[in-house]
Amino acid sequence: MVVVLDTTDRSRHPEKAHRPDKPPLKKPDWIRVKAPVSAGYAATRDIMRANNLHTVCEEAGCPNIGECWEKKHATFLIMGDTCTRACAFCNVKTGLPAPLDSNEPAHVAQATATLGLAHIVVTSVDRDDLADGGAAHFASVIRAIRDACPTTTIEVLTPDFLRKDGALELVVGARPDVFNHNLETVPSRYLTVRPGARYFHSIRLLQQVKEIDPAMFTKSGIMVGLGEERNEVLQVMDDLRSANVDFLTIGQYLQPTRKHHEVMRFVAPDEFKAYETIAYAKGFLMVSASPLTRSSHHAGDDFARMKAARAAQR
Repeated sequence: MVVVLDTTDRSRHPEKAHRPDKPPLKKPDWIRVKAPVSAGYAATRDIMRANNLHTVCEEAGCPNIGECWEKKHATFLIMGDTCTRACAFCNVKTGLPAPLDSNEPAHVAQATATLGLAHIVVTSVDRDDLADGGAAHFASVIRAIRDACPTTTIEVLTPDFLRKDGALELVVGARPDVFNHNLETVPSRYLTVRPGARYFHSIRLLQQVKEIDPAMFTKSGIMVGLGEERNEVLQVMDDLRSANVDFLTIGQYLQPTRKHHEVMRFVAPDEFKAYETIAYAKGFLMVSASPLTRSSHHAGDDFARMKAARAAQR
């Protein structure tokens, strides 16, 4: 079993440096990942380095990196590796970001072509320092991928663009195939887990995507094991369905360092299966719920199944 736990680099999280250590819970047998040592993993890493690109796979310490990179699947992290927020669960570096790289859209498109991706996921750090939150940069990346790889389907996982009027319209106007914005947790946990965000703003953001483009697929996800109650998870499902969200992901929260929010409990696989069954009954086109589910894990295959599910309803 591989334990991904950063215990040394405090410079990534200066805002957490003086918090008391929260020793991690012992991981159960069902939380298992392979160490990233394959040739495919190394090849994907080299492509990222050659194009000076960041990935959320590395920055957030994703447990699925070995599996995904071996298959040349990666989630591109645009607008730098430094976030303006300091969510209690997240392992992405916090601080003052560097200026945007105008060459980044071309580099992402080139890497997409080199990897031969049929489906790409593009996410970003929060850029509250920018007037549009980085929305125009998202749109430029989408257009660059379209020009270089016209058959590649594009999924974006965006920040909430809080207090950035017109930002959402810029991203939706570039016409990604899937618009994803994660709620991350239930409303009662926002002040401790996601203090810079607002739950109902995120729900409204997803609803507005459908108002702008009813045909666009929307997606959102939460983590469990952060102290939420079962009834709260079910309410999140109802809120997302009220916003006509198509795809729900639910995964186990894993503590990146001793300074991050602790894991309150490990949710058993049969509980994830129960959540999946309930979510489908509530009307989601696609549901992925398991301990190692992450927003971008198997994104291409899941997108194909989601399209098929919509087609079957017609």
